[in-house]
Order: sequence, then structure tokens, then C-alpha cells
Amino acid sequence: MDLRLPGRLSGRLRGPRRLLAAGAAVAVLAGFGTWTATASDEAPAVHRTDRVVTVGDGVRLDTSYFTAGPGGRRPAVLLAHGFGGSKDDVRQQAERLAEDGYAVLTWSARGFGKSTGRIGLNDPDGEVADVSRLIDWLARQPQVALDRSGDPRVGVAGASYGGAVALLAAGHDDRVDAIAPAITYWNLADALFPNGVFKKLWAGIFVNSGGGCARFEPLLCRMYERVAASGVPDARARALLQERSPAAVGDRIEVPTLLVQGQTDSLFPLGQADAAARAIRANGAPVAVDWIAGGHDGGDLESGRVQSRVAAWFDRYLKDDETAGTGPAFRVTRTLGTGTGDGEPRLAGTGADAYPGLHGDPRPLALTGREQSFANPAGASPPAVSALPGLGSSAGLSQLSSLGVGVSLDFPGQFAAFDSAPLEDDLQVTGSPRVTVHVRSTSDDAVLFAKVYDVGPDGTRPVLPAQLVEPLRVTGAKAGKDVTIALPAVDHRVEAGHRLRLVLSSTDLGYASPTAPATYTVSLKGDLAVPTALGPEKPAASLPAWVWWAPLAGAAAALALLLTARRRTAAPAPDPALADVPLQITGLTKRYAKSSDRYAVRDLSFRVEKGQVLGLLGPNGAGKTTTLRMLMGLIAPDGGEIRVFGHAIVPGAPVLSRVGAFVEGAGFLPHLSGRENLQLYWRATGRPPEDARLDEALEIAGLGDALARAVRTYSQGMRQRLAIAQAMLGLPDLLILDEPTNGLDPPQIREMREVMIRYAAAGRTVIVSSHLLAEVEQTCTHLVVMDHGRLVQAGPVREIVGSGDTLLVGTARPVDAPVVEKIAALPGVASAVRADDGLVVRLDTGGSARRLIADLVRLDVPVESVGPHRRLEDAFLTLIGDPA
Repeated sequence: MDLRLPGRLSGRLRGPRRLLAAGAAVAVLAGFGTWTATASDEAPAVHRTDRVVTVGDGVRLDTSYFTAGPGGRRPAVLLAHGFGGSKDDVRQQAERLAEDGYAVLTWSARGFGKSTGRIGLNDPDGEVADVSRLIDWLARQPQVALDRSGDPRVGVAGASYGGAVALLAAGHDDRVDAIAPAITYWNLADALFPNGVFKKLWAGIFVNSGGGCARFEPLLCRMYERVAASGVPDARARALLQERSPAAVGDRIEVPTLLVQGQTDSLFPLGQADAAARAIRANGAPVAVDWIAGGHDGGDLESGRVQSRVAAWFDRYLKDDETAGTGPAFRVTRTLGTGTGDGEPRLAGTGADAYPGLHGDPRPLALTGREQSFANPAGASPPAVSALPGLGSSAGLSQLSSLGVGVSLDFPGQFAAFDSAPLEDDLQVTGSPRVTVHVRSTSDDAVLFAKVYDVGPDGTRPVLPAQLVEPLRVTGAKAGKDVTIALPAVDHRVEAGHRLRLVLSSTDLGYASPTAPATYTVSLKGDLAVPTALGPEKPAASLPAWVWWAPLAGAAAALALLLTARRRTAAPAPDPALADVPLQITGLTKRYAKSSDRYAVRDLSFRVEKGQVLGLLGPNGAGKTTTLRMLMGLIAPDGGEIRVFGHAIVPGAPVLSRVGAFVEGAGFLPHLSGRENLQLYWRATGRPPEDARLDEALEIAGLGDALARAVRTYSQGMRQRLAIAQAMLGLPDLLILDEPTNGLDPPQIREMREVMIRYAAAGRTVIVSSHLLAEVEQTCTHLVVMDHGRLVQAGPVREIVGSGDTLLVGTARPVDAPVVEKIAALPGVASAVRADDGLVVRLDTGGSARRLIADLVRLDVPVESVGPHRRLEDAFLTLIGDPA
């Protein structure tokens, strides 16, 4: 469907639909009210204009328009947000694109943020039509380049829900010139009803994050309630979701397309991007496919790299810059272990000049195993566990699988298993393995869940790559049927000596299974065909990974402990002499797994006192994250000990109730208010409500009236402060904050700084890990500097910076040499030399900045500023060595 003014309507509209589209466009133009202009807080050169747009059916859309730099026409970009979010979520990317020379328009989709209307799941007559109306407006802006009258040069980008609307816009409006959708769907019916099986947990989270069923169009609400009640998707439900999917207009998407898809994504797996790539490439359009490490189930979303690639993609196809590097036709990010010191995953990219699809270069692997029968239990309970939607995104369970930690669970008697022989050499799986099996059931229909495990040489600790399973409904199974299964697409390295294990289970926690008991019988009908399109690793570029674990990582650790039947370690007796010491670390050591001489942390010792704000500093790989994990009891050290208020830290130690922690990526229920989220979190701890001291934590965090609003309306800064407030519940004596200012603009960073200072001022202790050295210098009283797992230096900030004896005096004009000599001869001055910015003065014993300033004024030196000559950044680089 094409919604444009009558003079430019294409042949896609006929009869009354022309009139409706024309009327809608006129209503849009009439509804663009008065502009309210503001300047960006982060970059004054970027100008943002906010306004509410009334569209043809009375829905009001909240929009922001970004431009930067000198006048003149430039290409435009429409930037869409993800489900449950708002335009504020993409503001930072919008500002970057504006700085790169684009006119950028963001908006909150119907039913989200401050926009009105009901959620239509990208209804062609709703959300998709809104995009065309926004393009109409862009065509009238003097800053926007035009291909012809009414036709702006425009690209569309977005992730998840926003990625789908980018694809749909390209199919419905031929004015779109390039798109860059990310972690999104091609066919929503296939995503939520894969092979006829209802993805019940994700569907429920989907509805919940939209604010409940009543927030959706009535037709969608009735469909969801019908399928959720029966557990079986019907033809009407499939048809409804298919007509709102990009696949419905796949033959009309003919623009350059960059498809970014997540490897750790049980909601929209890699097969969705594969279907999109095949369809769009068949139309003759350039297509590139990028498999990132993260996804809806967690992991690293590689935001910086992906945004840079999107900008380069638009430079090539919107600015016609043939020198722009758009990257390879296919790129996949691989996890190469845990790096050099801190245990964080290390990523590298591998590329190919052509996209191989999901079944390229198959290698047959023989599987062994007799015919096996297993039960579908009554009520489909207990269910097997693979991904944990909603928890996985916070805890990084899928990321654990990439590091060789198995957290999946299959119940005996409820699955069949077939093994390969041990591999003679390493095998890089890239794509979707295939296998044919014969299925027979005592019921008419059988629902199975297929997965391939990577099993170690000793047969223990099987790992399910990316925590993905493939559900399938087998109809007519009573008579027996051969079924070819396309297993989940992954990029996974299987080491020599390991074997692959095909498992067919009768249940899975994330899906609806038949509740009637039945017996399934399965036998093999051929080899496992494993795609190996890219062969062994050929890293193209190494990237640092953001810290991927989050406050709910404790849940993942608890699950891993449960499934491996590990027992809690007994704690040594408390040390009364340390009862008032918040933290003492002595000889702390942690080796890498399977290594006797490579250390993440080695012989680390330091002490933290009450009232201190301690900054934990070090380059990537220094061991900071590993230290924090051991401090929280998430992993056990190989040597040394950690004592909090005299108590030794072991997993589940009671003293951890006196510790609050915020690690980047705290998850909240978007439809609940900030206060309701905190109350729900506290109830989950099982502690009495009066112990939460909610009002005191909120006063320190300074959230104000925003507590009554739904979290989905929060800015990034508000979400960060809400996460801090969550960590402060119960007013823990020791507060640990990992990168608390990530994603914040300068005013929000200042507010966060004040929060930490206020908290420590009450006699409590704060430990903050951050890469923002200027903020650490202003906030922290003490520092611990680490490098390669070892302590480099610890002490007060002033001592480490060394700001007490050397000053930089800024002057309005250069100081003459004779005057410099007089200054060097002043009492209390050890030396004075000219610098580019004025003078560098080193004070002698008894010298002071106040006395120096008075003497400089007496000598008629044009002083403009006085400050420490060496900043924390200088001291830090001196301690660890400047990598440049």
C-alpha cells in the first residue's frame, strides 16, 4: 500500500483506497502543529525539534527531528524504536547520524511513549502508513535532499519492532531508498508459531511489554487470547500475523538492505534474516547479512560497531559515496574465549564475499542410536529447559553457552538422544544442521523439540549452542512419518574430541505442548548434515565486549549450580577484627579454566573503609569484572579470600544481604511504574517490606515524580537511576556499581555523581568501576588500579594523581622569560617553566596554590586558570602504560 498525495500515487492504490490515502495525507499536513525547538544536551551542534503529529485517524505521534552543521540539503533517515520503547531509546544514534550529515526523524510508534492509539503490530493501515506520512513531511523540509518533488532521499533503520517497520516501509512505499533492520522478524507468524507450535513464553512477554492485551487492537487481543487458551495456533491467527509481516510484501522490497540479526535470539532467530535475505536478493537489491553476538536472549549487541556499519551503509546508498566501506556481504561475530584478564567474552569478526545461506557446504556426520520411545507427560510437565525468555536477556544465559557453560535441562524418559563419533578435528558449524527422522506417536499429533548439543570428551557438561531449539508439530504421527528437521541456525565451534548429540524432547519451557499424555517413538533415517560454510576462524577485527552480565546474573549462576548439582561451599568463621571493615581482599587469585599458568586475577590485595567511594580502574582485560564476580559470590576464587564486614564470601553467603549491586543492563517490566518495579523486586527477595527502606533509597536516587510513571516512558538516565535505587533497596552498607553512567548525557552523569557522593556521605561505602576517568576523579575518594589481573596501585585519589605539588597556570598571553625566572625564584616554588597553555609550576615544601596566585597577580601575570597539572588520565596511563 502506498500512502501519498494524489499527484504522486502509484499503481498500488485503486478506487476508494486512493481517496483514503489522499485524505490521510491532507490530515497529516494539517495536523503538524507548532514546532518547539530545543538543543541537544550532548552536542550543541545538533539541533532537535520536538512536536506532536496528528495523523489521519486522529492518532497523535510524538516526534523529534535532528539536524546539524551548515545549511543545505542532505539525505534523511527515519529511526524506529523497539517494542515497548519510545523515540528516546534511539536519540543517541539519531544525534550521531545528524552529526554525520543526515536529517533524522524519530518517533514513538502508536501506543508507545507519548503517542496515542492502539498497538497494531505494524499494521499496514496503521504503523506502516504512519511511516509514509512522516516521509510526506520530510519531503517538505528545506534541509532534506529530494530525488524529485515530494520524494526525499531517505533510509529507514530500527531494531526488533522498528526493524520490521523498516522492511515494511520499503515494501509499501517506493520512496524509501535504503534500509538497515536489526534483530527483527520476516514472518511474525513463523516467529511466534514456528512449525505450528505456540511460542507461549515469548508471546506472553510480548503482550505484557506492550502494556497488556487491552493496549492492542481488539482483533489482535482476541487472537492472542484464543491461541493462549488453546495452546494451538489456528489458520486465522497465522493469516493475521502474516499480513502484518514484511514477508507479505517481500517481492516489493527492492532497496539496498543491511540485515543485522542476533545469534542469541530465541524470539527472532537467524532463520528470519535468512528468509529476508533470500527474498530481497531475488528482487535484485544489494543485501548484506551481519550476525551479531547478542540478541533478545542477551549477549553483546555490538551497538557501536553496528551503528557505524549502518552509517556507512547509508553513506554508500543515500549519499552515493562509493568510497564508503559497507563491509562484507556476510559477517559473523565469534566468541574467542575470555580474553586476557577479566573473564569477559572476547569477540572477533569473520566475513565472506557472498552470503552462504543456512545450509552451505554441508558435512555429513553419522549418528548412532537405536529406535527410542519416550513420554510426553500429562500436562506437559515438568518441561525441559533451553532458553529462559525474559530472564535470559538479563542474565546472559545464551552468552554462557558460548563460553562452554551448559545450563539446559532434559528430563529422563522425556527425550531421545543420538550421538556422533568423537570428532577427529575441529568443526566450525555455521548455519542450520539438517536431519531426517521417523516419528511415530500414540496420539494423532506429536510435538517435538529438536536440538544439537556439543558434548565434551568425557560425555559430561553438554552445551546447547545459543540455547536454541527447533519445535515441530508432526500431524498424522499415529501411522508414522518421516520428517526432515532444519535445526536452529548457529555459529559454533566444536573442538576435536567432542561429539554432537541430537536430542528430541517432548517438552520445552518456552512453548505450548500437548497436555494429554502420549508416547513418541523416534528413529534415525540419515546422517546429520552440518553446514560449514566459513570453515575455521579467520578473525577480521577484534572488538572489546561490553560487560554482559547483569544483576539477575545471580539467577543464571543459581540455575547452573542447580543443574550441575554443585554444593555450596562452607564459609570460614567470621573475623571479629574486620567486623567494621566493608571489604578486605587478600591474595585473591583466579586462573582461567583449564589453565595452570594463565590468571584472570593474581595475588590481589586491598582494603576499603567506611565512607569511601572507591574507583576500580583498569584497561579491558585487567581483571575488574572477575574481581566483582568473586566479590558477589558468583564465581569462586582459586586462592586468597574476600571478607565483607569480616565474613568470608562464598556463593550464597548471608553477609551478601548487606551488599547492593548494579551491573549494566538491569531489567524492568516496562508497563509497571518505577515504584511498582522496585516493590516487585523487593518482594522477590523474600525479606520483610519494612526492611526495604524504599523511600530513603528513592530520596538518594532523586527520581521524584517519575516513580509514578510507567518505566517504558523513562529516558536512559531515569532507567539508570531506577537501577541504582534498586541496588540501594535496604540501604546496603556496601554498594557496587559497574559502569553506572553508561549511556547518560552530561547532566545525567552529574546527577549520578551526586547520587554516589550522597550515599557514601551517610557512612556507607561505594565501589564503582568505570572507564570515565574524569568522573572517577570528581567522584571517588580512593582508587584501586589493576592491570593484567594484578594490583598496580591503591590509595587516595589525590596521592595517585599527585595534584598537590604541580600546577598548570593558564594565562591570557605567553609569559616572558624574565618573568618566568622571577616566578621560579618565589618562596615555596621549586620550579617554573613555560607551557603551551601558560606555566607549569612545581611547588616546594611550604608552597600553596593560594600564595602562588597572590604572587602571580603581584607580578602582573595574566592568570586565567589554576589547576592540577596531572589529571587522573595522565596518572592512569603512567601506571598501566599508554597503549598508543
